[in-house]
Amino acid sequence: MEFTRDLVRSEAADYRAENPFYPVEQEQLETLPQAFETAAFGWRDAAWVVRWYYRRFLGTYPDAERRAAEERFQENEFDAVRAAIADAVDATAGPERDATAAIDALTALDGVDVPVATGFLMFFAPQEFVVLGPREWTVLYDAGELAKPYPTAPTASDYETYLDRCRSIATTTDCELWMIHRALWRLSAATTDQ
Repeated sequence: MEFTRDLVRSEAADYRAENPFYPVEQEQLETLPQAFETAAFGWRDAAWVVRWYYRRFLGTYPDAERRAAEERFQENEFDAVRAAIADAVDATAGPERDATAAIDALTALDGVDVPVATGFLMFFAPQEFVVLGPREWTVLYDAGELAKPYPTAPTASDYETYLDRCRSIATTTDCELWMIHRALWRLSAATTDQ
């Protein structure tokens, strides 16, 4: 598969038209970056990112695992959540945009693994980061864009590799990273429906 501008835009448009989470995702992409950057967020904002990560799978993510992760996140003290998010925002705000340092800060929280941490990164700076998940990774792997299948427990290094490929596709197709995410999600749905 070749990632062309037309393909990305068409799939992203279909995502927008058909994905039930699109309106709330778009709203959060417009409000959460500033809320996280200025520390003007509440508990529900942070918990929303964790819930979104799992619930975007629309029931195909194992329910027991989803509930366990959400419950573990709820056990964090809000001060710890605020501190981890502040550290992660600081790491991603500089010219180096250090995703690894941000992931390290976020994964110190209960209920946040590397994929969930990348969800936070996307809602910190959607123009710079994109969420990592098995569906999106598999599309890139099947297209020959990634050298190995989705790892059992993705690392920050795996995310950097994935992010580099997504950024490259975004540059080549002249599309935003959020659009790349939507296209990958749709393309993964097309391959699993066959």
